[in-house]
Formats: sequence, C-alpha cells, structure tokens
Amino acid sequence: MISRILTSPQETPNALARYYFLRAGVSIAWVIAAFTVGAVNPIVSAVLLILYPAWDALANARDARDNGGFRANPPQALNTVVSMIVALAVAATLPIDAHLTLGVFGVWAILAGLLQLGAGVRRRKVYGAQWAMILSGGQSALAGGFMIVRALGPTVPTAASVAPYAAFGAFYFLISAILLTVKNRRRA
Repeated sequence: MISRILTSPQETPNALARYYFLRAGVSIAWVIAAFTVGAVNPIVSAVLLILYPAWDALANARDARDNGGFRANPPQALNTVVSMIVALAVAATLPIDAHLTLGVFGVWAILAGLLQLGAGVRRRKVYGAQWAMILSGGQSALAGGFMIVRALGPTVPTAASVAPYAAFGAFYFLISAILLTVKNRRRA
C-alpha cells in the first residue's frame, strides 16, 4: 500500500479533493484510536504518537508527487522531511519522557502549520477553496505553542493529548475537500 501511495499519481481535477478526504479520514481514525484504545493502553498510545507524524510525512510526499514533485512544492517537500524526523524523534523521546515527546509534537505542529499555511497560500490561486487550509496552518502553529506549554505541566501526555489537534486537522481537511468538490462540480 505504501508503494502505491508513493507511485500512483492521480491525474484528475479532483485529485486534491480526494487527497484532502483521505487526510481527513485517516485523521478521524487516528483520533478515534487515540481516545479509545490509546487512552487505556500506553503501548498503543506510543505507537499512535509515532504513526501520526510518519503518516504526515507519507501524505506530504504523496501530495507533492501528485502536484508536480518536490521541486514544485517546497512546503510539502520540507514537511515530508520534517515529519519523518519528528516521527523518529518521537520514537526516541517516548522512552525518556512523555513531556519531552509532547514538546517535540509542539515544535512540529508550529513548523508543519506554517508550512501548511504556505502551501495553502500558494494553492489559493491555482485551486481556490484554500481558506480552510490556510486557517488550519495558522491554528496548527498556535496549537503547537499550546502543546509546548502543556509539555511543561505535571500531567503525563498521551496520544489523547494530541487528539484534539488531529481532530481539528481532520475537520479542516474535510471542509477543504468538500469545498474543492463543490467547486470542481460547478466547473464541470
């Protein structure tokens, strides 16, 4: 499946909308897993925390590939690299300290949010219907700051600590997917 995601370009006007639907669906599944199984099982919580940035890296790589490659999409290219590094950093920090892990997530959310904001601004002229992605990028950066502050607190963070962030991301991807689908249908 991973090789299919990285090697099968989608060459239709609705590719970006389908990509946004996919991102929303995966995020919703992750949030459900974080609030259910991850909330009661520390091993599952740890795996979910590693999988979230790893999935983001894979999704950004697919997005860049489907939209002209890494050179044509610097925000997605950088986000792919950063997200993979963060997945590795999360895996490395989890056994050390969950607070440090949440701090890593916070820094990542800030950077990934700014990159998403940049991608949304760049795509606004070509695709339109990017206001939700722009708003999501800005909110991600703010949420990252909130995560860093929470990482300094006494509560032990889990995947459920990150789930509201992922839920808002799912919401924004879903809104963007719907807006693009409506716009593409009106054009057709």
